[in-house]
Amino acid sequence: MNSEKFLQLDKPGRYVGGEINAVIGKEKKSEGLTRFAFCFPDVYEIGMSHLGLQILYFFMNRREDVFCERVFMPWLDMADFLRMEKEPLFALESGDGLCEFDFIGFTLQYEMRETNVLAMLELAGIPLRAAERGDEFPVICAGGPCATNPEPMAEFIDFFYIGDGEASLDEILSRYASHKGSKKEFLEKITDIAGVYVPAFYDVSYGEDGTLAEFLPRAGTNAPEIVKRAFLPRLEYFPETLIAPLIETTHARAVIELARGCMRGCRFCQAGFIYRPMRERNAGELLEQAEKILASTGYEEISLLSLSACDYKNFEELVDGLLEICTKKRVNISLPSTRLDALSALAKIQTVRKSSLTVAPEAGSQRLRDSINKNLTEEEILDGCFRAFKAGFDKIKLYFMGGLPFEEREDSLAIAELCGKIVDKYYELSHEERKRPVSVSVSTSCFVPKPFTPFQWAAQATHEDFARTQREVKASIRKKQIAYRYHDSKTAQIEGVLARGDRRVSAAIENAYKSGAIFDGWTEHFDYETWLDAFEEAGIDPAFYANRERSADEKFPWDFIDIGVDKKFLRREWEKSRECKITSDCRNHCANCGVACHVS
Repeated sequence: MNSEKFLQLDKPGRYVGGEINAVIGKEKKSEGLTRFAFCFPDVYEIGMSHLGLQILYFFMNRREDVFCERVFMPWLDMADFLRMEKEPLFALESGDGLCEFDFIGFTLQYEMRETNVLAMLELAGIPLRAAERGDEFPVICAGGPCATNPEPMAEFIDFFYIGDGEASLDEILSRYASHKGSKKEFLEKITDIAGVYVPAFYDVSYGEDGTLAEFLPRAGTNAPEIVKRAFLPRLEYFPETLIAPLIETTHARAVIELARGCMRGCRFCQAGFIYRPMRERNAGELLEQAEKILASTGYEEISLLSLSACDYKNFEELVDGLLEICTKKRVNISLPSTRLDALSALAKIQTVRKSSLTVAPEAGSQRLRDSINKNLTEEEILDGCFRAFKAGFDKIKLYFMGGLPFEEREDSLAIAELCGKIVDKYYELSHEERKRPVSVSVSTSCFVPKPFTPFQWAAQATHEDFARTQREVKASIRKKQIAYRYHDSKTAQIEGVLARGDRRVSAAIENAYKSGAIFDGWTEHFDYETWLDAFEEAGIDPAFYANRERSADEKFPWDFIDIGVDKKFLRREWEKSRECKITSDCRNHCANCGVACHVS
């Protein structure tokens, strides 16, 4: 490899490996090693900020017979460099090309990274479609939240893994270690493992109206009619350390996972349903993990990761313990979006670090918040913000969604009204308490209906509707203390197609990639027209997947997956959304969603 040209690349530190706490040289220690390439289909800085990668990396490497290495999507200049040098895409730990591995595993966190999966396969010298790959190529697998609807990527993946990674990975790896025979025979051997879905073992047919007609296991295979998710009843494993990157990453901080799942039941939130029930880690163990990770990485900040961190049962106890650790080490504590009724703990954190407060009302009007089951009143929002200002916060970030089901013009304009009232609350403080000007940062994302949510039946707004609403909200914001930004509506439109697509969408993804679609999650590289042309070439109408409300009896491409939550429950929640009726959080009242759990 030409070292001089390599050093001229943008951020060559993305590709060198050798970071503190990375596992190095394990492939030289055992002949019977199973080698697993964990592939994150985005750049190093984003992938290394993802805790799931770190957990599964160390989870697999705790086994003496498995070596898990990391692979990231190279930036455009590095991709060109690999092609020019005729070098395959390689893993950071060993520098070996991907064809040297037994497994290549992709994490599918975001639909707009799916063309990057194809780019990584091609850079590795691996045929894109599973049907074109023989036994000489590694087993290609994929997991993550987007795998809960695996069908749009079904033509490219040998098997999908659906559910908690720690639950069934050991069994898959053990069966591979003892397997003698073809790839097809290995895939047949693992179909009985929870979470495993092999697309090649199923036949799909469609009705005259284009909707799914039948989805059945292929005759002569052991494939089950229903694939149950891999589920971890208790969160027991967590690495004692994390890899400390060599270059600055998106989130340069230590992270501990408080809990998995959520009890709130927001009707738009896929993670809140697919990770049910909420499972919490022990506070004492979390404090031990925090000390070990901070000691082994040298980070100056630690973040508490959970879908709703402030819902953690022993949150104040945990914060007190962390403050003691972090004050000694001069380490900051950060939180994702927070609940305003946890101000006592948040105020303590504020004494260590003067930071902004992040809150997600999601909708401007009470009617729409009730419709999405946000369980947050305007009075609670304003009172919470006032108490936050009293506690010393003067910067608040607010997140909203545009284009929610049943949204009307008055609902979207209410975003500006609510933000204006929050600014007014700050000026209810005494002059002495207002040490700095208040800053309210407002962001509006575009709603995308997701599988396994009550809104899986919903019609997504068109990108024209999104854009019009965004303009109206921006025009209605009058106060100079409010900064407003919004997400790209055309990207959301494509995401909507991929989120609820069926197997026919695979052709469009391949067409888009071959026409240059890559890094579609990056605004500067996304090309809407390329995707429209790809859909047309594949004979696909994007509106059929994104902008059409589903009927109550329609079969979904993901109906063969048992995620734990009952479809009838989701339908009831959809109807309650139409009526703007609230469902209580499941810690206080069981809603009979189908997941076996204990209300505590």
